[in-house]
Amino acid sequence: MSRAVVALGANLGDRGSTLRAAAEAISALPGVRPVASSREVESVAVTLDGPDTSKPRYRNAVVVVDTELEPQELLDALHGIEDDHGRTREVRWGDRTLDLDLVAYDDRSIDTATLTVPHPRAGERAFVLAPWLDADPDAVLPGAGPVTDLLAVVGDDTERVDEPRLFDEPARASRPATAPDGRTGAAS
Repeated sequence: MSRAVVALGANLGDRGSTLRAAAEAISALPGVRPVASSREVESVAVTLDGPDTSKPRYRNAVVVVDTELEPQELLDALHGIEDDHGRTREVRWGDRTLDLDLVAYDDRSIDTATLTVPHPRAGERAFVLAPWLDADPDAVLPGAGPVTDLLAVVGDDTERVDEPRLFDEPARASRPATAPDGRTGAAS
């Protein structure tokens, strides 16, 4: 199993319900086991031209999962969930019903035509870092450092939303110990 971090965002429709439904859909994917989730935060919309207070505000959150899916398979499944929630891709960084980004996948570095991991702007975005830190206080962005340090540098301009975590967390602990043969102590 690999550990993946997924950032969720929405600024159209019933944002909170959409994020919760998306988190449930992610945790229900075959080969995915939920580990931790954040509470929701709100933030100003970021466009290609920078922050835009005239746009609807975003709700953001993070889920951490263990997965048997390869990174591109997981990204494809995330795109399917976005599509199920009416996501369109006409305007880059435009308003959206749902945005799911694969932020990190273990400590792997991937750069293909369709996937870049770690997410290239995650370390600059409080709306990713703050909920990630909420979900995993020991989080580290591969190649950049501890999330707590990154958030201290960019500053936390998000607002907490008074909602519970996105899903009930079966294991809000670190990854199970790995045996020398690569198997974990947990049943799959």
